[in-house]
Amino acid sequence: MAQLNESKTQEFIKLENTWASPNYTPIPVVLSKGEGIYVWDVDGKKYIDCLSAYSAVNQGHLHPNIIKAAENQLNRITLTSRAFYNDKLGGFLQKLCEYSGYEMACPMNTGAEAVETGIKVARRWGYWKKKVPKDKAEIIVCENNFHGRTTTIVGFSSDPDTYGDFGPATPGFVKIPFGDVDALKAAITPNTVAFLVEPIQGEAGVITPPQGYLKNVYEVCQENNILLIADEIQTGFCRTGKPFCFMYDDVQPDILLVGKALGGGIMPISATLGSKEVMSVLSSGSHGSTFGGNPLACAVGSAAIDVLVEENLAQKSQENGKYFLDKLKTLPSQVVKEVRGRGLLLAIEFTSAAGKAKPYVLAMKERGLLAKQTHETTIRFAPPLIISKDEIDTAFNIIQDSIKMTAPNL
Repeated sequence: MAQLNESKTQEFIKLENTWASPNYTPIPVVLSKGEGIYVWDVDGKKYIDCLSAYSAVNQGHLHPNIIKAAENQLNRITLTSRAFYNDKLGGFLQKLCEYSGYEMACPMNTGAEAVETGIKVARRWGYWKKKVPKDKAEIIVCENNFHGRTTTIVGFSSDPDTYGDFGPATPGFVKIPFGDVDALKAAITPNTVAFLVEPIQGEAGVITPPQGYLKNVYEVCQENNILLIADEIQTGFCRTGKPFCFMYDDVQPDILLVGKALGGGIMPISATLGSKEVMSVLSSGSHGSTFGGNPLACAVGSAAIDVLVEENLAQKSQENGKYFLDKLKTLPSQVVKEVRGRGLLLAIEFTSAAGKAKPYVLAMKERGLLAKQTHETTIRFAPPLIISKDEIDTAFNIIQDSIKMTAPNL
């Protein structure tokens, strides 16, 4: 029976590898079911999900309230395009704006679309409001950033795997080190319209900046009439212990980019938010999306926000994240070089003696926990925010055992 199941797993892997372009190298597990913090493979084996689809499943898999909202809307209407009004969009955007503290939002689908929207808003604002010469607008970004996969975005990546042979790069972007306020000051010119930054660099390995960094760069942007654009696509919606990570610094970025968990693990939903003064530069016909703001997405997104609020997931993320972080800090220092993160966005980086991260990821998979390595020596842990302390204990025991059995000479 076990051999038959293994054969079935390999059959699915072979099928995907045959027909899917090879732009991913998945962990060799075939998932077929999810509920709460758990997922099951086609063999029926149960795992703790410590990736949450890169923080897109903050509310847990198949949250009943989000599923119910989707089912109800599926029986009414799912897509109208923005050629017409629909009865869900206005209420959804009101809820999203009030939750995040903004006046206006442009609904899109994927995180990359939200970033592209933010770039377009910033450039047009620069031309219309700041009076930057035509086609001279500059946006400052950070090294080791990850903002998406479009040709414009990868053009200002510093990861060769991301930008390699996709040039020529779109002009108008200047890279500076992450966490360096002085570098931001030095990079500003009269043509600078915005600074685009992740409050925590997730894909880079959960890299956290110095305390007060966002507050300091906000002040620099205000002094120089520059828009601060916060990419909270991964850090948003309670992942780091507050509704949004920028709230730790008590600032309000000029533009907020959101996605991932806004879809509640059901479908891609994203948005670009800002003041009316900033967002009004998107005049009729200048930007749009056939699926952006569709009624199904609005129903799902609204329910996803309700779950965050009603289940107090920001506080749970903060408390349980500290609990998880403290446990990870007890891992042996000869193997784990650094433990870092905020809320339930955490990572461990291995020492050179411990080797690459992937063998540890595979060892964890065998013991019933799914995570993913990033940049070869780091593993990110981002479970659904509904995880309990008892479940964190179980996850940590798996992590600890996997390191003990995999690390050389431990």
